[in-house]
Amino acid sequence: MPERSDGVSISVTVNGRRHQAEIEARLLLVDFIRENLNLTGTHIGCDTSFCGACTVLLNGSSVKSCTVLAVHAAGGEVTTVEGLAKDGELHPIQQAFKDHYALQCGYCTPGLLMSTCHLLARNPNPTEKDIRKAIAGNCCRCTGYQNIYDAIADAAARVSAARAAGTHGGRAAASAEAR
Repeated sequence: MPERSDGVSISVTVNGRRHQAEIEARLLLVDFIRENLNLTGTHIGCDTSFCGACTVLLNGSSVKSCTVLAVHAAGGEVTTVEGLAKDGELHPIQQAFKDHYALQCGYCTPGLLMSTCHLLARNPNPTEKDIRKAIAGNCCRCTGYQNIYDAIADAAARVSAARAAGTHGGRAAASAEAR
């Protein structure tokens, strides 16, 4: 009797780089990113989709990677927090979070950054209500949200300026917007 293989071959682009892998069909995207690709910026928080620490962009949409099978990303494009900074230069969203002290322990920060990237790709000039709604699926247990709201509002201005100047922060947001 031939051996049964539970392996599935996938090809996925992560942070602009194409990856081919043989994986178990039941492997979660968060585990594929962390274990197979060694990109540990995407955090595993609750395993129930409540906290949002595992948020990534999949084909331009924010998803909680603890609820998506890696096979569903096959043929697609994933952006993780590691894909934001370029050549050692922080993305405008990252810089805004840093400048506004919009983090404490930092565990939730990658998910918040990715949710912000998705928001600004769709809405370059969000209101506070838009910001609150966009990050409603991200939970921070260490800090108040005011600095986060302020950072996202500032990030919107920075990304708009980067788009106008044609620099990397604007290109990243524009490419997410095109999806």
